[in-house]
Amino acid sequence: MTRGLKLRQAGGSIAATLPKDMAERLHLAAGDTVLAVETDQGILLTPYDPLTEEALAIAGEVTGRYRNALRKLAE
Repeated sequence: MTRGLKLRQAGGSIAATLPKDMAERLHLAAGDTVLAVETDQGILLTPYDPLTEEALAIAGEVTGRYRNALRKLAE
């Protein structure tokens, strides 16, 4: 879905406001962080953080490898 966003002055920065229905569909709320990625076509706003994705993958490997030890620690 494509929507026009109005840019506003916010202190020394410029802010864009997402329409409520779009924010709800994307499960975004005030205070959430999104990444602004410059592309050849323009700006992509995304809640996806590749560093968080990598950290979750590593955590999954560790919990799988040390499952028994983690269960003992949880007791």
